[in-house]
Amino acid sequence: MRIQQQVQLKTLNTLNLDALASHYVQIQHQDDIAQALAFAQQQQLNVLILSGGSNVLLPQQIDALVMHMQLQGIEALSEDQDVQRFKVSAGQNWHEFVLWTTAQQRYGLQNLALIPGLVGAAPVQNIGAYGVEVGEFIESVEVYDRQLAQFSQLSAEQCQFAYRDSIFKQHPERYIICAVIFKLVKQAQLKINYGDLKAAMGADLSPENLQRQVIQIRQAKLPDPQQFANVGSFFKNPLISQALFATLIVDFPQMPHYPQSDASVKIAAGWLIEQAGWKGKRLGSVGMFERQALVLVNYAQANLADVEHTYTAVQHDVFQKFGIMLQAEPVRFNASGMIQAPTLIQSW
Repeated sequence: MRIQQQVQLKTLNTLNLDALASHYVQIQHQDDIAQALAFAQQQQLNVLILSGGSNVLLPQQIDALVMHMQLQGIEALSEDQDVQRFKVSAGQNWHEFVLWTTAQQRYGLQNLALIPGLVGAAPVQNIGAYGVEVGEFIESVEVYDRQLAQFSQLSAEQCQFAYRDSIFKQHPERYIICAVIFKLVKQAQLKINYGDLKAAMGADLSPENLQRQVIQIRQAKLPDPQQFANVGSFFKNPLISQALFATLIVDFPQMPHYPQSDASVKIAAGWLIEQAGWKGKRLGSVGMFERQALVLVNYAQANLADVEHTYTAVQHDVFQKFGIMLQAEPVRFNASGMIQAPTLIQSW
């Protein structure tokens, strides 16, 4: 383990924000975790856990120890007639892992193809797409519990998965994810009734075609982070009450909506943003992508303040038009490496 000082993280976050870390270490073995935490404690540094950098907002200076999770490995575990379990290290590339499961004829994750980031970040947000959430296929998560100073394993129930939420998001300073145990099915049960996916599938209802169509749809709509710096979907699809929905649907009958089991209604955030006039619109070097209003793009050399200026303006306009407050998905860190609630720059 080698701790470096004054390391630029610009290439390690997909929004391409300048972020200089006072201390940085790659975690390549589980033993590195305790050693790195001990160093941080000795130096009185906060710790920032960095995964694939695809869901973070970083400040220009970070006075903390950035622990970059690079644990590698996929291990096949037990199987029965219907299911096989796999232990996947936190540093594995998510999309490459999804492709690998399909090649192994193990199914469930195909709807989640081409989501950027690493496996270890997937449970934090309980990533989801096209009607599937990763928590549905997680059996447990191996973690280092900083509160107890020991390695442990949390069951899926203990992870408290919900829409874009989990115990890891609720208690970000406690757990460091080391590996995820997936349970994948041998006979695919396709979920294709979401958005334009069913039409794209055509007559070929195979999991391989499902994965192929998901990739093609995402490539057509979403910008490649190598060309347009972004973090994917920037806002959560809001959940609203039946009462508010009943009011809005009268004025906006074309509003895409998805009733939920708890009686709330999920609204498509991208549609709200587009209707508010933000699709393809920029403020300086930051704007919402012209092909997908849900994606915020850093078109030049924007910093965190530029990003905040744009996304709070989007929130303001959507709220003014619909009475719905959008919530940003990316995790925002302050200069001390601590997670911070997004700041509202404008007074509403």
